[in-house]
Amino acid sequence: MEEAQRSLLLSSAVRFPPLEGARLSYGTAGFRTDASLLRSTVFRAGILAALRALKTRSVIGLVITASHNKVSDNGVKIADPTGEMLSQDWEPFADSLAAAPSPDHLLKGIIEFAEFEKIEFDGRKVEVLIGRDTRPSGQSLLEAAKLGIGSIIGAVAVDVGILTTPQLHWMVRASNCSTQASEFDYFEQLSRSFRCLMDLILGGSESNEGNDKVVVDGANGVGGEKLLVLKEMLNLKDLEIEVRNSGREGGVLNEGVGADFVQKEKVVPSGFGPQDVGIRCASLDGDADRLVYFTAPSSSSKIELVDGDKILSLFAVFIKEELSILNKEPDASTGDDYQCRIGVVQTAYANGASTDYLKRLGLEVFFTPTGVKYLHQKATQYDIGIYFEANGHGTILFSEPFLRWLDAKNNELSSVAKGSEQQKAALRLLAVSKLINPAVGDALSGMLLVEAILRHKGWSIHRWSELYHDLPSKQLKVKVVDRTAVVTANAETEVVKPPSIQEAINAETGTFAAYDTCCLKAKYPQGRCFIRPSGTEDVIRVYAEASTQDAADSLANSVAKLVDKFLGHGSS
Repeated sequence: MEEAQRSLLLSSAVRFPPLEGARLSYGTAGFRTDASLLRSTVFRAGILAALRALKTRSVIGLVITASHNKVSDNGVKIADPTGEMLSQDWEPFADSLAAAPSPDHLLKGIIEFAEFEKIEFDGRKVEVLIGRDTRPSGQSLLEAAKLGIGSIIGAVAVDVGILTTPQLHWMVRASNCSTQASEFDYFEQLSRSFRCLMDLILGGSESNEGNDKVVVDGANGVGGEKLLVLKEMLNLKDLEIEVRNSGREGGVLNEGVGADFVQKEKVVPSGFGPQDVGIRCASLDGDADRLVYFTAPSSSSKIELVDGDKILSLFAVFIKEELSILNKEPDASTGDDYQCRIGVVQTAYANGASTDYLKRLGLEVFFTPTGVKYLHQKATQYDIGIYFEANGHGTILFSEPFLRWLDAKNNELSSVAKGSEQQKAALRLLAVSKLINPAVGDALSGMLLVEAILRHKGWSIHRWSELYHDLPSKQLKVKVVDRTAVVTANAETEVVKPPSIQEAINAETGTFAAYDTCCLKAKYPQGRCFIRPSGTEDVIRVYAEASTQDAADSLANSVAKLVDKFLGHGSS
């Protein structure tokens, strides 16, 4: 590293001393905490992004957001050249950068890592796109990020303004694919592919009041504002999109609104009520990378929630049906069919009823540890990989070989079976591949795909919700002295250290001998329970399912007591 580069790093770093006791860890959400503590970390994340751009010789993204967190929080995360999340190999370096206690330690760590990664400081120009959500702290943190990026010679910070997180990821991917990558191009691709898909759908016969209207909760965040722009570009006549909590009304970001609130509390967000009974409703989170649907209750306080598991199931049903149509040979053969491998990726938090439903469809279901980065990585291994978390974050990935085959299939069918259902199926799948965001979960593109599929099948939200019935579940947290004492395996469903806890959980979840029969009976019918350490706080998370809510509550409470007995000092 040249002396000029060393000097620039040191002179910049002295302006951002780390706060004592504010040690952060880079995870799926990047770095996230109270915004007042973040300037030093965001500055260093800017350095990280610039180094990643030098290493990959590509455009890199940096987004300043805390997603569904309260408005006083903020965060920062990096988007890799493909638009996906920062490579997991670089996460330990991100942690060490953020924790460096002085400018000298920071410089030393950068030099050592650069030598290990063979990063060349040759002054070549590289770009880092910076986006942010609507939080008041965003502007100050933006300036810190710019200074961090600018402390690496050759790195240029490009402020792309206030965006949803998925927009930023999409723009990074598009930039590195040498295609048009502005925010307008994002809107244009979504609106064009959605209109194309709507022109190709069959349009079912089921009627339901409100079936031609969707009311969307924008969480008083950036997603609501962007949806209003997209709505104007769509200019739809047969689907009404009403946006509430767009942020223009003066509401507080994520306060009593948003996908996280709706999914966890199972009540209507602010601005929704009896006037919405029978109408399909959706909710975005603060940075619009999560999506859930719901219907307002007519009497009880609890909504009918249609979460990420059911969004995944809807997408899986549609794609499986389209592939089935596509594989029916027309009168004139078009050659060999592609042996498409579809994979559905879930975490252990997916409701067991959803997993059973997907398996009954004949789909391959794979489980990963909790975190979108794990789900996304596994989904890339399929020709069509579909993943969603119950919280509403997910997408569909199409492999390049499959898309090339699909495009060729469509061209062949246009000659031998133009206008056939088989060709329409090919065109529908091609439209889906352009509508869905391949970089990351995107609530806006996901919502448009849901709307198109519901119209195609003629389903109301109630018919969609009836695909299967969720098993009752319960989640708890148990405070512990050291969460790292728990080590899990098998997609976090089994504790391997200390093994005594897993044995106790097995015994609690297992069977018992009925007094009046010689048979074994399940202690908790359809019972399932696992524990995992939190990634951000010293707690162990407990998840339980069973055939009734009382049984799920009882199982969760029993296992929470076991965790407290072995490791903790009180549950919450």
